[in-house]
Amino acid sequence: MASRAVWKGHLQVAELSCGIALHTAASTSERVTFNILNRKTGNRVQREFVDEETGKPVDRDDQVKGYDLGSGQYLILEPEEIAQAVPQGDKTLRIEAFLACSDVETVYFDKPYYVSPADAVSESAFSVIREGMRARNVAAIAQTVLFRRVRTVLLRALGPGLVANTLNFDYEVRSAREAFDGVPEISIKGEMLDLAKHIIQTKKGDFHPSEYDDRYDSALADLVKARMEGRDIKPARPKPQGKVVDLMEALRRSAQAGGAKGKPTKSGKSPSKRAPAAAPRRKAS
Repeated sequence: MASRAVWKGHLQVAELSCGIALHTAASTSERVTFNILNRKTGNRVQREFVDEETGKPVDRDDQVKGYDLGSGQYLILEPEEIAQAVPQGDKTLRIEAFLACSDVETVYFDKPYYVSPADAVSESAFSVIREGMRARNVAAIAQTVLFRRVRTVLLRALGPGLVANTLNFDYEVRSAREAFDGVPEISIKGEMLDLAKHIIQTKKGDFHPSEYDDRYDSALADLVKARMEGRDIKPARPKPQGKVVDLMEALRRSAQAGGAKGKPTKSGKSPSKRAPAAAPRRKAS
């Protein structure tokens, strides 16, 4: 059964256009979630907005957005004013340019979506765009109004469809220079570099998403299951952290350990289910 589209519109490059549908590619809905309860009554609690000065609840009709001008002063913006200022889209995802897939740094990646043709009429044009991108091994940069915001999107061929990543704007991405300020440029040569390359070679593998489990979510699921069954659960003990006394010696030991183990094997098995179907997975309030 096909997933429900979260957005429908048109993909356009030059004079070629086709109907497309966006589908959510990543979701947190399967995570273990909790409701906030009143410990004394066991009832769920609700959030409400209160006036920070009077402490009294504020009705929804009396809630407005305000821009902080400083010194406790706010510029009030009415919903109608905000609605008029929001860009109006025409449901068209226009491709601005094609570029190498590696040209966009991953720090700009925001949310992923799957893109499919919206209907049978659009399948041929959609396939032409997809296969052209695949043949040239390129990605496409496009823009549209998506969920009331102008968004830049990176499109790549994936199987019979496309994968789209909305991109963070430049002002949203912090400068790497600020994070790396003060990190010295140290040149590594000789045996130390050879050992590092050897360790990397012995640890080479492939990425299989099913082999990487969410240990935090798994622990919560195990806890819920144990409580449902009336069992106690033992707290996990943290692994002892070793101290690196000599960098070269640590590299040599790592190289020896990697050489003994060889290339990591991949089981290909999917992780087991973490909790019974009866385990609660309602979203927190």
